[in-house]
Amino acid sequence: MRLGFWALAALFVGAFAAHFLLGDQGYVLIHFRGYVVEMSVPALVLAFALVYVLIRALKRLWRAPRALGEALAGRSSRKAGDRLTAGLMHMTEGDWTRGERLLTQGVKNSSAPLVNYLMAARAAHEQDARERRNEWLKLACEALPEAEVTILLTQAEMQYEDGELEQALATLQRIQDKEGDHRAALALTARTKIALDDRAGLVELLPRLARAKLPTAVLAEIAAPALEAAGARAGATYEAYMPLWSGLPAPVRQTPAVLRTHALALNRLGHGEQAATELAAALKRDWHAELVRTYGEVKGSDPLKQLRKAEEWLKAHPDDGVLLMTAARLCMLNELWGKARSYLESSLALAPNPDAYALYGNLLDRLGEREQAALAYHSGLALAGDGVLSLPALGSPPAARRA
Repeated sequence: MRLGFWALAALFVGAFAAHFLLGDQGYVLIHFRGYVVEMSVPALVLAFALVYVLIRALKRLWRAPRALGEALAGRSSRKAGDRLTAGLMHMTEGDWTRGERLLTQGVKNSSAPLVNYLMAARAAHEQDARERRNEWLKLACEALPEAEVTILLTQAEMQYEDGELEQALATLQRIQDKEGDHRAALALTARTKIALDDRAGLVELLPRLARAKLPTAVLAEIAAPALEAAGARAGATYEAYMPLWSGLPAPVRQTPAVLRTHALALNRLGHGEQAATELAAALKRDWHAELVRTYGEVKGSDPLKQLRKAEEWLKAHPDDGVLLMTAARLCMLNELWGKARSYLESSLALAPNPDAYALYGNLLDRLGEREQAALAYHSGLALAGDGVLSLPALGSPPAARRA
């Protein structure tokens, strides 16, 4: 439709121009510095058209080398992009050798050479070719010095995976020297210290981790062993421990694994009453089996008060096997042996687990039932080993009975 409109317009303009130009072609005289040029108006228009076409041709000829270079560069870039895509596909499929070869072939013309170098290093790493891995990382650093932190972090991760823990710490220290409290580097430093069982170093690192604004799940995973180490180290005191705890973000402190570790640390430091109070408050907010179990493991100032609290919870959770085990543990603490036995047998009937069997064996041992105690211990061991041990299993406990 549009093409037809313009064709008609062109015919109309052409017919109109021909009517006037053919009737009287006009006369043009150009006099410049003694030179005289005479021509008709159509000839002048044609001359202008020819000059315009000539200028455009010369301009295109002048730009031809650059256009050719850009076209070749674009072709090389597209080819490098295809190799990058193919290399990543082969790596995803586990073909590390071919993936590495494709990634390194396209690195010179790649629009994202850092990706090529890092993925090639990863492919070499997966082939246990450490020298090649380090060479790719070195070339990446030389080609892109502004990406040094990213490259060093990648190197540290691979060293950690390979068990080169001391080397990983040295690499991570380079990042800290350059960037300060780098979040990812701090998290990997903490995991490395956990792997090295460097408990003192982990405790010293905890305040920096708390300030680094790590994701809650990541910080919680690190904070639990750090708090355990802080509460268990020689010469640990409540006064030295509490700033570590209060420095953690509130969402991390509310994580069940972290709260359990904190409660046990408080109990170890002689503040079991505070631990019991904090656990009761946490369970009021959110019922969690690990915290229920921990409530029975801390020793408050009044064990009978703790037992009454557990029995109060039992009214709302009568079929909770972990709560029954916790109530039994508190009964044993208060020397209520018959009630403890009843709670334990109910717990084992509902949810048998190694801890409950161990506690049941301990109770039976106290009551002088040595053979039944040994059988309970064996049943717990068999359950802990997924039944792989050839040990006799404890029969179903008798019906629960109250003292």
